This record gives sequence, C-alpha cells and structure tokens, in this order.
Amino acid sequence: MITPAAIFFVAMGTSAILTKWLIPHLNRFNVMDVPNARSNHDTPVPRGGGIGPITAIVLGLIVLGTGVVGSGVSMVLKDLAALCAAVIILAGMSFYDDIRGISPALRLAVQFAAAAFVLAIVPFQGPIFQGLFPSWLDTLAALILWVWFVNLFNFMDGVDGIAGVETLAIGLGLFIVVAMSGRTSSVGHVGVLVAGSGLGFLFYNWAPAKIFLGDAGSVPLGFLLGWLLLELAASGLWAAALILPLYFLTDSTLTLYRRALRGDAVWRAHKEHFYQQAVAKGMSHARVSSSVAVANIFLIGLAITSAYAPISGLIAGGAVVFVLLLYFKQSPRQTGESGG
Repeated sequence: MITPAAIFFVAMGTSAILTKWLIPHLNRFNVMDVPNARSNHDTPVPRGGGIGPITAIVLGLIVLGTGVVGSGVSMVLKDLAALCAAVIILAGMSFYDDIRGISPALRLAVQFAAAAFVLAIVPFQGPIFQGLFPSWLDTLAALILWVWFVNLFNFMDGVDGIAGVETLAIGLGLFIVVAMSGRTSSVGHVGVLVAGSGLGFLFYNWAPAKIFLGDAGSVPLGFLLGWLLLELAASGLWAAALILPLYFLTDSTLTLYRRALRGDAVWRAHKEHFYQQAVAKGMSHARVSSSVAVANIFLIGLAITSAYAPISGLIAGGAVVFVLLLYFKQSPRQTGESGG
C-alpha cells in the first residue's frame, strides 16, 4: 500500500518538474503577467503555471482512485471521473482566461456548473451544516459556499508564495486531522496529494517568483480544496473545516464586505486585502507569506484539538487570524524590503 509520505513526495517532484518545464514555454508564447496599477510585482512574470501542479494532482487522483498501487483510497470510479472532469474543465477555462480573458459572468457560471455537477455525482458523507438545514437547503448552501471559496482563493493569490503556502497548510492539515480522528476517508490522502503538488510549485513561486499560478492554478486549486473542506465538514469535523482556511476566509470576506459597502465593483482586481496593504507599506512578499505560514501552523494545531472542543478551537483560531490581520494592518512603512 502506498504511504502518505510517498504520495506527498511523488506529487511534489512531479509538480516541480512540470512547473520548471512550463517557465520557458510560457515565456516563449508570451503568457505573461504584466505589472499594472493593481499589481504587487514590478516585472513581467509568466502566468498559467498552475497547469503544473494541477496536472500532478489529476495524475495522482487517477493513480490513487483506480487503486493500481493499493492506496486504500475509497473513491469510486464515477466519483473520481466527475471530480477530475470538473478540475480539468475549470483549469482549461481559467488558462484561456489567463491568455485572452473572459467575462466574470461566464467564469462564475462555469464554476457553479462544475460544483453542481460534482455535488450531483459525488454524495457527501452527511449534511455539511450538521442538520441545521433541510437537505435541499444544505446542498444549496454548500454549493454557494464552495463557489465563494473558489473565488476567494483566487482573490488571495496576490503575492509570491501565499497560495502555495495555503495549499500546503490546508492539505497537510486535512491529512493530520483525518488521521488523528481515526476516520476512514479519502480526504486525507487527497489532501496530501494536493499539499505535495502545492509545495512543488512553491519552489518556483517563492519570492522572487519565477512563475505565477494564474487563474489556471488558483481556480481549480480552490475548487479541490473547497471540496475537501466540505467533505471534512460532512464527516462531522465542521470546526476543523472552518479553522484550516480561516485566514483566507477572513481576509477575503472582510475585504469584500468593505468594498461592497462603498459600492465598489467587488469582482475587479484591487490592492485592499490585508496582506496587500502590508506589501504596499514595504513588507516583502517572503515575509508576508512566511507570516501566513506561521499562523497556519497554529491553525492546524487548533483544527486538531477542535475535534474535542469545536467552539473553543474556533475562538482561538479567530484570535490567531486577528493577530495576523492586525500585524499586516499596523505594520509600519519599511525601507530596504521589496516584493518578488
């Protein structure tokens, strides 16, 4: 039986190799993220690099799900096919968006369709909202929350390394939480697969970044992580499912709320997230992403303990995120540091 460590390192190596291969090819075809007034970088960088880790994940899902290596993952073939099909469609659409651009309405429609398709084919273990809602409303709320997570993950991919750090933390956190809970689930194995692929990409995305995920990476990664977190909630570990992504959830939601109150177009690019404010004051990309990584270590620990004390875990997680947001918000203007 393949071990979680083997899954992690094979995924990491595959993702790293594919990402390194993509850099010169994206340069050659001029698939570049050119700096503008809303950018957090100063020089053109290849984008669309998310094709590397997403390819590694899809290949890994096929290997794990078909059981050819005796992985013990319990996903049935139709579930695997549905999830992979949705991820591939989202990656393809998003890569086209990186190159040519498509309307926000079309992006959102495809995301809702992909999530609804998977929800129709792949049943959750139980209610996402722990029986608070009738079945139809639970499913509808899960669909909306899932699509929101896809977009917030995309919104938060704004400085070197931050999306890779979050992918690594959520993926490993999912595996540890599931393993320590004693549950039998594919969530832990897939979490390790996603985490390893995220780390492989991070080698080339750490400041100064040689390549960006682009929508081709952030959208399907958000989709996969959202599905895993919903599966975790459906298994009864709802507090852990909220705690693991709590920084991304809080920063993006508060920023959207502030922009909506002002009447701003919430779908447009901007530089108002807490981490972006820190960069604007001179904090380096590496320092921002490292701070997120440290906070995530605490969040993983709290997610583990939340199985026994969910409310206390959420409160403590909120305190960790509050400190991080305050650190970003109150950081004094600095000199001598520059983003990647």
